[in-house]
Amino acid sequence: MDLRQRIRDVPDFPEPGIVFKDITPLLQDPVAFRQAIFELSERFARERIDVVVGIEARGFLFGAPLALNFDAPFVPIRKKGKLPHKTVGVTYSLEYGDAAVEMHQDAVMPGKRVLIVDDVLATGGTMAAARALVEQVKGEVVALAVLVELEFLKGREKLEGAETFSLIKY
Repeated sequence: MDLRQRIRDVPDFPEPGIVFKDITPLLQDPVAFRQAIFELSERFARERIDVVVGIEARGFLFGAPLALNFDAPFVPIRKKGKLPHKTVGVTYSLEYGDAAVEMHQDAVMPGKRVLIVDDVLATGGTMAAARALVEQVKGEVVALAVLVELEFLKGREKLEGAETFSLIKY
């Protein structure tokens, strides 16, 4: 199955001139969704993955089933102020200002091998922040994985030094 056929282009969203890559048709197709999870799992099957980290919010949709496949804990990275326990955080720059993400400070133990997962790699800021959080608590980032990569935004350049894998590239 060609997973690209399950990604819908939405012109002029969220603003004129942008073509949004909508993954909801893939999520609504159980066969396509299962295949995406299978392909991501297969890519890292020979790695020892101790922890899977998913980035809010759609990274949870891919990270949680991957964690189950790897028999590993799932750790959510959330927007600042959304987690109830003691956290570590990172602030990063966006085109229109700053953003901050956090995770529980005890979610990843030192030396644990971590796969970080999100739905889309665009400019790379959020993924770089997630990587910084894991490294801040001395986790070892094995790889970064996404369903879709928007290559023209060059987000991969912010992630040098880490293996970055995407199932679909535009």
